[in-house]
Amino acid sequence: MTPRIRSIRLLAAVAVGAGSLALAACGTGVTSGAAPTTSTDAVTIENCGRTAEIPSTPTAVVGLHPSQTELLLRLGLADRLVGQAQATAQELPDDVAGLAADVPVIGGDTPPSREELLAVQPDFVYSPTTYEFTAEQGFASIEQLTQAGVAAYTATGGCFDRRMEGTVDDLFTDLKNLGTIFHVEGEADDLIASSRAELAAVDAAIDGRDRPRVAQVFVEGTTLTAIGAGIEYDILHRAGADNVLTPDDPAFSDFFAAEITPESLAAEAPDALVFAVSDPAHESAVRAYLTATFPDMPAVRDGRLIAVSATDLFPGTLGNVSAVRQIAEGLYPDAAFETPAS
Repeated sequence: MTPRIRSIRLLAAVAVGAGSLALAACGTGVTSGAAPTTSTDAVTIENCGRTAEIPSTPTAVVGLHPSQTELLLRLGLADRLVGQAQATAQELPDDVAGLAADVPVIGGDTPPSREELLAVQPDFVYSPTTYEFTAEQGFASIEQLTQAGVAAYTATGGCFDRRMEGTVDDLFTDLKNLGTIFHVEGEADDLIASSRAELAAVDAAIDGRDRPRVAQVFVEGTTLTAIGAGIEYDILHRAGADNVLTPDDPAFSDFFAAEITPESLAAEAPDALVFAVSDPAHESAVRAYLTATFPDMPAVRDGRLIAVSATDLFPGTLGNVSAVRQIAEGLYPDAAFETPAS
């Protein structure tokens, strides 16, 4: 898969919804409580406009993206993982990577095929978006998984009807649901509490300050895409940005992203630019492009180019929270951010 195709797919995946290391140091470590209990009590969860029936506590689980695999590990469910997918798309944080060392990797940097997924005999799969269930791509659809006796759960922000309105708080809905499904309510509540504390620390640090005008873009080569809705919009807002690009703009009435001309972005003269990157080489290329293309833009002139990991914008990931703090620290370098408790 070429970088261009991979980047387009990543953008599309975020659309159907949207630093983990930083969160690991912020009180979101792996739980050390008792092992999850196994129950035969059925659980019913509303997910993506459908009712998901989980007849008993899952014991054979697959995370369909490293962000979801990480979340399962932090809930203390390492012994229930029978597969991890898209593992080459993003490395797991150091403090949990060892827990997944023996978990089979299925697929490469794309979701596994239907055959690859069913070969590990899961009874529950957890996906960041509905893209991972696209039968036309050769992936197992939710209907096919249901017929095979496999329960499927999509991160709330990755549901199709949330693609334009996803928020950071969708993560907390997922944690609550996973806590109920796996009977690890206490562990889920701890992750919610530590994440909310991180967001509260950002709120306190930027309270009362003038919000800089910020635009978020995605650059591949010389193609410039603006982000004006979806979970990215909420992440910027939570980070203290006055979004230059908003869902009220007709360009984002149907889709969270739109290709724009350099001239239209230059005319907005944002104070800062936030851009998603897939790896260090991509970040370097984007910085070079922005610097050369917009030398007189306040964001470039003042050195306020803020790169965030594209995977931290995926729905249902703790990276959503760390992205808020990372962007806020870039927008308010002189603010006093509380050091998170370890």
